[in-house]
Amino acid sequence: MKKLLLTGLFSLAFLTSGIANASLIVLDFEGLDDQEAINGFYNGGTSANGNSGVNYGVEFSSNTLSIIDTEAGGTGNFGGEPSEDTVMFFLTGTSSIMNVAAGFDVGFSFFYSAINNAGSVQVFDGLDGSGTLLASLAIPITISDGGDPSGDFSPFFDIGVGFAGTAKSVSFAGVQNQIAFDNITFGSVNAGGSTDVPEPSTIAIFALGIMGLVSRRFKKKS
Repeated sequence: MKKLLLTGLFSLAFLTSGIANASLIVLDFEGLDDQEAINGFYNGGTSANGNSGVNYGVEFSSNTLSIIDTEAGGTGNFGGEPSEDTVMFFLTGTSSIMNVAAGFDVGFSFFYSAINNAGSVQVFDGLDGSGTLLASLAIPITISDGGDPSGDFSPFFDIGVGFAGTAKSVSFAGVQNQIAFDNITFGSVNAGGSTDVPEPSTIAIFALGIMGLVSRRFKKKS
């Protein structure tokens, strides 16, 4: 049975591991509840349940949800997230949109886990996925190693893309309940702003994830 998470123009992608740089904006989704719409949590407003975070001028489409690791009392079938214990995902539609009205440049990066289905990310110079496409990034399938200690969507890998111009929105596309994101980073091709050099073995790990794949869901059924 397939397990769930609850429970064209291509730019160069970078696979790395990183540590947060204070000069960058990093969204770690901590402070949000399990399975709530993020909405204006990072935009001077609130999430669906009334939670508020730092005002970075970032707004998410209404189908974009937060989810908490089962080991922390949530319903998320994941582990090995870069910042405990909350990540981003979606349960409806084929994509999630993130708007940054003030814009950002240089690069965009994040950690993710997608053990069954590949995804993609597109960066645009207009809001709501409009305007000129600045970058398009294919998101490969990742391995599942059992998590910490039981999440199937684990570990999380970081990936990023550089571009020219000023971006104002990002589309995260994939199969609903099959891909999770964390530590979304603006202004760097390395998630968290790391300057580490990618290791060739990282790419090989993704290849292993396709072999002998057992379908799983990100959100655990209750």
